[in-house]
Amino acid sequence: MLAYVLLAAAHSKSQDAPSPYSLPIGREGQTVAASGRLTDLKTGLAATVDDVAKAADNKRFVFLGEDHATEPDQLMHAQFIQALVRRGRHVIVGLEMYQRPKQSILDQWTAGQIAEVEFLKQSDWKGQWGYDYSFYRPIFDTAQRYKLPVVGLNVPRDWVRSVGKGGFAALKPEDRAQLPGELSLDNADHKKVFDTLMGGHAMSPNIYSAQVLWDEGMADTALKYLADHRPSSRTVFVVIAGSGHVMYRQGINYRIAKRKGGDGVTVVMIGSNDPVSVSNGLADYVLVSPATKSR
Repeated sequence: MLAYVLLAAAHSKSQDAPSPYSLPIGREGQTVAASGRLTDLKTGLAATVDDVAKAADNKRFVFLGEDHATEPDQLMHAQFIQALVRRGRHVIVGLEMYQRPKQSILDQWTAGQIAEVEFLKQSDWKGQWGYDYSFYRPIFDTAQRYKLPVVGLNVPRDWVRSVGKGGFAALKPEDRAQLPGELSLDNADHKKVFDTLMGGHAMSPNIYSAQVLWDEGMADTALKYLADHRPSSRTVFVVIAGSGHVMYRQGINYRIAKRKGGDGVTVVMIGSNDPVSVSNGLADYVLVSPATKSR
């Protein structure tokens, strides 16, 4: 599976490869972000979830880039969502964790029509994502408590696998028809982020194409959902995905902005017990959480 290829490459980083958190993209300068704190990268000061919710006033999106299956991150996701609800926003929760075909089961969960055990079975949580569900329970419980729509953002995994092997030309015509007309590979900053996340290892051009499909597909799902559900001025779409999909606003956020889908606030989450020096262009806010092991 492509995700395993990317993960293996990222964890075998070359000693000469730069940190993916300190690239010279976007706002100039560096900020040292303390562990256990949410930091505003515009000011360098500590921030709260309510500060982020306020910053999202008049924004259509909030992009939350997580370190997968790390308890502080998923708890913070739920807190961000709750803060947006407190500000009177109509929140939609979009998740990398689920693929598009599972949308009907997610709708049942939001409506409280299905118990958790049956939800996990029918939605194929283990096959769709695989990490221990207990990490993500706060997000799902919050969505159900406030009856917030939950959207499976990801495209089917076999699409990504096909592109990873044979490029965009490998997509079946019926699958290609469900994607945007343009799948561009010309964003040099995004390619720089991707190469750095790969630890400086040379990757097949098709692997990069698969990453673009991943980002473009999730952006497309979000925009199609909004188009189908007539959002109000109070609607905010919260995108929860791995940090690599939103860093430097070059992933899902870039693809949405390119299609004039709306502006957003980006939060990137990093696992570290020590302070981390990050580029001010990494995001609007960064959360450094004590490193934890996945269950």
